[in-house]
Amino acid sequence: MRKNIDIDETTLTKLKLIAALENMSVKGLMENAVKWFVKHKEKQRYEQLTAAEKEDLGLLLLMQQTDINDVVSEEDFFKALNEK
Repeated sequence: MRKNIDIDETTLTKLKLIAALENMSVKGLMENAVKWFVKHKEKQRYEQLTAAEKEDLGLLLLMQQTDINDVVSEEDFFKALNEK
């Protein structure tokens, strides 16, 4: 998808200079900058979570990795629960 954005001349000149120094295109430089910013904000947000919220997030991530087609019989399920 192609979108046009307005960037003032000073910022555009700085972007061109940094892109040239990094041997990148301005578009690539901007994409990398946005990826870094998003990653940085996600890290900040994660660090602000409480221990309980981090546990909930970890459980959610584990649940998303499960195979919904992998089934266990009711008998095996209750047997595994009773082992502990």
